[in-house]
Amino acid sequence: MECIWPLGATLGEGPLWDADAQALWFVDIKQGRVHRCDADGGDRRTFEVGGMPGFILPRDGGGFVVGNVATLHHFDGERITGAIGRVEAPADNRFNDAATDARGRLWFGSMDNLEEARSGVVHVHADGAIHVAGGEAVITNGPTVSGDARWLYHVDTVERIIWRFDVGSGHQLRDGEVFARIEAGAGNPDGVTIDAEDHVWVGLWGGWAARRYAPDGQLVQEVRFPVANVTKLAFGGPDLRTAFATTASIGLDAAARAGQPLAGGIFAFPVDVPGVAVTPARLGA
Repeated sequence: MECIWPLGATLGEGPLWDADAQALWFVDIKQGRVHRCDADGGDRRTFEVGGMPGFILPRDGGGFVVGNVATLHHFDGERITGAIGRVEAPADNRFNDAATDARGRLWFGSMDNLEEARSGVVHVHADGAIHVAGGEAVITNGPTVSGDARWLYHVDTVERIIWRFDVGSGHQLRDGEVFARIEAGAGNPDGVTIDAEDHVWVGLWGGWAARRYAPDGQLVQEVRFPVANVTKLAFGGPDLRTAFATTASIGLDAAARAGQPLAGGIFAFPVDVPGVAVTPARLGA
């Protein structure tokens, strides 16, 4: 494992591999920044977008969509150029993580920024509109969607549960079941992503690790990190066999920071099973 960019992000999140540019994008939610670098950590760029950007994903037709507080924005690779849609939400809510599926639907979650009220929910932008899908939680994380666009994996971080829902036929989270429950003392599940074998990878907040779960919910692999708060993985490189991980330094006191000086850095390590190319979000004009 290698730390390719020890930037000390406050709350690094939402890694995205840009196959066209062979570059990694991610956000620092609490600093209001979008970052970009090469696979080896070179050509580092930072874009000040303000607010609290929760995710960045490609947009059909070019550019990206950035979810910031309660609004979906178009980002042209250097700046925010306009709003795409807005969600009505409580004043303390903000977006927190997202994914597209093979059909181009954009699934994204919200959360209580104070981490107290159960006011977070999963939304989906599909068929030209934003719909409330369900999955209420204090902190939503993920989601990620299976390769056939049927199963959505949604994380309730506080309850330490990864849920699986059927979303193959509509905009609602249906027939929910517990996919995996993170045991006490192993950290809290954060962002999830899926690989070419429909195995689910999850970052563990406070767990010093990322885990890989088989489609039946069995734990099959754990990768340890030199930092406590692992937020999410993305697969990149020319063969999608490099896992990139965002991490966070928020909440660490001086002693904890001294013990993990790379907290908030971007890490990379090889994987045997490649990831899946990200489908651009189909959001219309």
